Amino acid sequence: MPKQLPITDLLKQSIQDSGLPFIELERQTGVLRQSLMKFVRGESTIHLDAADKLASYFGLELGPASKPKRKGVK
Repeated sequence: MPKQLPITDLLKQSIQDSGLPFIELERQTGVLRQSLMKFVRGESTIHLDAADKLASYFGLELGPASKPKRKGVK
């Protein structure tokens, strides 16, 4: 099973892969371009509300990881 990326890495990758200028992402998501630039460069983190906006914009969902069943447990 491939290892899943941390949500921050997935958001950064989605921002970069979009090819959109930060000003356009700001306009479409409401997340300040300065915050986006610093986040992508690894200079700062983003607030959860900004992560929610970005995840929604890029169609990303966070869900529980499937856990393998333990032996002897039904």
